Amino acid sequence: MRINEPNRVGMINAYNKTGNNQVGKSGKIPMGKDEVNISTEALEMQRQVEDVNSPQRREKVEQLKKQVEEGKYHVSSERIADKLLSFWKKL
Repeated sequence: MRINEPNRVGMINAYNKTGNNQVGKSGKIPMGKDEVNISTEALEMQRQVEDVNSPQRREKVEQLKKQVEEGKYHVSSERIADKLLSFWKKL
């Protein structure tokens, strides 16, 4: 690598050009609008979180807790397998 290149000044000028911002009449740099884009996946996650806090959801959870405590809650292995398969097929 050569340190004393004759075109070294050109490289310094290239860096200086990127630092030049166009200043308007008011003396401020013009700014664009801020923008936020939320993906469909994020919207779905937000909807699921809102569903967790709904009164119907809380009532259902309480019923399931009661069934588990009493030993009356049973899920068939076929339902579990179906849910697992549908989950993995989505991916």
